[in-house]
Amino acid sequence: MGKVFAGSIAGKGIVNIDGTVLGELENVVFELKTGKLVDLVVKPDSELNRQKYREDGKNVLIPFSSVVAVKDYIVVDESRAMI
Repeated sequence: MGKVFAGSIAGKGIVNIDGTVLGELENVVFELKTGKLVDLVVKPDSELNRQKYREDGKNVLIPFSSVVAVKDYIVVDESRAMI
């Protein structure tokens, strides 16, 4: 994956490989020492089964390692994103 600036992904929709909407990007979590991206903080779609994911208050956390593409949407491999 090439370089992407945080400002260009703010508010982007999050979808799985099948195109199902999971939610909208609220924020990202990264390791302070290394700068490595750890999680996407996602405002979940009202239809999303939140029990499949780690939760952070009203949001869900999706591991950055599950991201497979960033274009018009952020595409994640849901099998790597679930608990």
